[in-house]
Amino acid sequence: MPARISHDRRLARALLVALCACAAALPALASAQGADPHAHHRAATSAPVQTPAREMEEQPVLRGVFLVDTAGNAVALDEVVAAEGPVFLNFIFTTCTTICPVMSAGFGRLEDQLAARGQKVRLVSISIDPEVDTPARLREYAARAGAGGDWHFLTGRPSAVEAAQRAFGAYRGSKEAHAAATYVRRSPSEPWGRIDGLASADTLIRASTGDNATGGR
Repeated sequence: MPARISHDRRLARALLVALCACAAALPALASAQGADPHAHHRAATSAPVQTPAREMEEQPVLRGVFLVDTAGNAVALDEVVAAEGPVFLNFIFTTCTTICPVMSAGFGRLEDQLAARGQKVRLVSISIDPEVDTPARLREYAARAGAGGDWHFLTGRPSAVEAAQRAFGAYRGSKEAHAAATYVRRSPSEPWGRIDGLASADTLIRASTGDNATGGR
């Protein structure tokens, strides 16, 4: 990836940041219209967290989890994350207007900042709304996010998507109940860690080098 970001990708990043700002302004509108099923998510968009990555007590078992990429090809999740350098993974869905745009913006800033340093990173975003998030829809979302070539967006059968979530301890039963979290592995020989909440780009960068990693819970 070149050190300088193209004009189109810069524009996409700016649009995504603007969407995050709009998401933060939604509580007042939701309150005026009645109960807000995303209220607990909107509360989380106020400020990125600076908490360190914690080693997961139960490491994900990804063998046998098969998903679909944006080209419609079946892929093995354990192979997608088999990168030599740092790997970051999150769960999102394209119609989410709260935590997902913020998490995607964080991945975008991480990708840009590491590219500017000449460093590679593997990013993986898995949709938890496979009925809506087809490969074509994920391609559109990736374009809006200004995703680079090593940011992978995956969907698949509901059972496969659930299996991926369960592997990381992220399954909450419905897309509305999903929590903000980022999963990171610095190298194939190191364990997976988890960052709870909406991690700032600085937090993600430190997690990529292990500067802010802590022991398990």
